[in-house]
Amino acid sequence: MRILHTSDWHLGRAFHRVNMLGAQAEFIGHLVTTVREREVDAVVVSGDVYDRAVPPLAAVELFDDALHRLAGLGVPTVMISGNHDSARRLGVGAGLIGRAGIHLRTEPSACGTPVVLADGHGDVAFYGLPYLEPALVKDEFAVERAGHEAVLAAAMDRVRTDLATRARGTRSVVLAHAFVTGGEASDSERDITVGGVAAVPAGVFDGVDYVALGHLHGSQTITERVRYSGSPLAYSFSEAEHRKSMWLVDLAADGAVTAERVDCPVPRALARVQGTLEDLLADPELSRHEEAWVEATLTDAVRPADPMARLTERFPHTLSLVFDPERAPDDPAVSYAKRLAGRGDQQIAEDFVAHVRGAGPDERERAVLRDAFDTVRADEAVREVAR
Repeated sequence: MRILHTSDWHLGRAFHRVNMLGAQAEFIGHLVTTVREREVDAVVVSGDVYDRAVPPLAAVELFDDALHRLAGLGVPTVMISGNHDSARRLGVGAGLIGRAGIHLRTEPSACGTPVVLADGHGDVAFYGLPYLEPALVKDEFAVERAGHEAVLAAAMDRVRTDLATRARGTRSVVLAHAFVTGGEASDSERDITVGGVAAVPAGVFDGVDYVALGHLHGSQTITERVRYSGSPLAYSFSEAEHRKSMWLVDLAADGAVTAERVDCPVPRALARVQGTLEDLLADPELSRHEEAWVEATLTDAVRPADPMARLTERFPHTLSLVFDPERAPDDPAVSYAKRLAGRGDQQIAEDFVAHVRGAGPDERERAVLRDAFDTVRADEAVREVAR
């Protein structure tokens, strides 16, 4: 069975205020063409179809167009909700849409109920594990402590239990939206840390033939059977070096996996340039970036006059301007943002305690801080679901 694995469309998202709807529509067209020309048997979309719980109308219309075009090909599609989606909204009409061969899996309680497709070698069971917010699903999965590993392990127990009841030789595919250990994050993913832990081990998914992951925006291979497709478009300059693609996966009769990357259309190249303003304007090596979307980091000791206007004369598609003067690390003028770069909420809070009190928090106090951040995240998730 030939499977096309994609995820993280983020329909409705902009890139530094640039409307990406046209590029997203071009990707949908490319997806449909790939399905037709490469004789795909099933499409899997591993979450974050939309960029937010209540997407703009234009994004909903594009999604509707994608569903009609996929259904028109007669190729089954399995989709799950991600942490950016409203699972309840995305799942509205799932029963009716399923009759057209578009299978939406947004209910945590249905993790162990697969979409079963068949080829000449027998059945393939597709299990959809939507994004499982631990605070919201811990009761469903009867776990004592709300954490990503605990709820995903419980969901996978249901998958393996169901799979054990099926005919010998039934192959299996799991769609999941999670941060798996070994994956490389970018700046455009929403933090899903709970209890100080964001990632889960790949071993949670043992026992199935292929795991189609979503959430991280870079295409990557965790193991030969566990892969991220990544987002089809770049949504931050941290993705400037990404090769945006989908996975074309061939699942053999014995469950063996071979995978090929299928490149996605690139609306415009991304470039990150750094130096003094005069160097950036004069360096002939940078001429290759003149038509790219540019993030420029200026290292001038003193902020120059009209830097954006002068940059856009050479780089008309400059979208981001960062000031990072070359200073010693202990210079008091080093920006607050730079001092916080790379630190999570927990570490920032602990550093604040150490600064005010002269000593960092002990383990009990760290636990209090973790619980406070987890409570805020859970409350935000509940409010988003209820909107």
